[in-house]
Amino acid sequence: MHISAFHSRDWHLPKFGAALCGDMTDVERLGLPRYYVAGRLDKKIAQAYQDCLGLSAMKLIDIMQSERLSLPERIAAGNLISLTGDSRLSTLQPDMITVEGGEVQLGLAFEDVDKVLLDFAELGLKRSWIEKECPAYSANLQSFRIAKYPVTNQEYRDFLLATGYPEIPSSWDFRRYPLERANHPVFTVSPQAADDYVKWLSGTTGRAFCLPTEAQWEWAASGSNRLEFPWGNVFDADLANTAESGIFTTTPVGVFLGGESPFGLSDMAGNVEEYVADSYQPYPGGHLIVDHLTEIHGAYRVARGGSFARFRDLLRTRRRHGHNPKSPTYAMGFRVAETL
Repeated sequence: MHISAFHSRDWHLPKFGAALCGDMTDVERLGLPRYYVAGRLDKKIAQAYQDCLGLSAMKLIDIMQSERLSLPERIAAGNLISLTGDSRLSTLQPDMITVEGGEVQLGLAFEDVDKVLLDFAELGLKRSWIEKECPAYSANLQSFRIAKYPVTNQEYRDFLLATGYPEIPSSWDFRRYPLERANHPVFTVSPQAADDYVKWLSGTTGRAFCLPTEAQWEWAASGSNRLEFPWGNVFDADLANTAESGIFTTTPVGVFLGGESPFGLSDMAGNVEEYVADSYQPYPGGHLIVDHLTEIHGAYRVARGGSFARFRDLLRTRRRHGHNPKSPTYAMGFRVAETL
């Protein structure tokens, strides 16, 4: 199984067996207790806040980028720096990483579906969800750039102020900008808002920004070794913000050190799900999968990467999914790419 024995003892890791997640309530699907139970990191994060109070902005940035320090320390430092300004972020000059293209291998072989279902058997996955990743195929990608971090609340706010765009994220309570989450990824936005953001960014900067294609996103997340998760083939709850982490809200971008993709991209697994440029269609040689997303939308925009409110199966670099407006557990965000 792709999970350590330590993390498998945590209260928030249910074992669904043959149950189908789609037939459950969100509380049941997330394995949440009937009464309030503190998360596994709550006390450590609270202590880290005490330790970080009074530190300079430069020192807080150093903490966020230090692999020697713990995840709770990095989260606390990141949350504090959001209040005064995170120098890592620049709306008009996002931190972009060049990804070399070429003939790349993507998707999942049909004969590997059973292994995936076995590895994640306790999550009650439907075969059709995994068959959507099939078959394995080759694609010729041109080199491109992709943002190191997903678009944050701060960057989306700048877009709103510059344009008067009407779509305010529903995760912004009472339509107010969450300053305390300025450097967290924006979520609860639509594919159209993501499209319009990159159009604005391109028009403002004169650069060819866009959303990554599905193939670009998967290649940037998995690399030439076709990793199961961006960091490797074994799941670790301390490398991505998912339901297994027990945080159940967004975290500052880039604090899950060690969870980066082979190209150095942060938060490709967890934190928020990320829209890509493509709507769902079968891969070459595959067949159309009609599932709950098709029933809701008809045609729908693909999302990748999982979120703080989803389990580790959605973190798999080949997993294809999308937005279900019937459930608040779908935390939809995006990151930008750039055509060279």
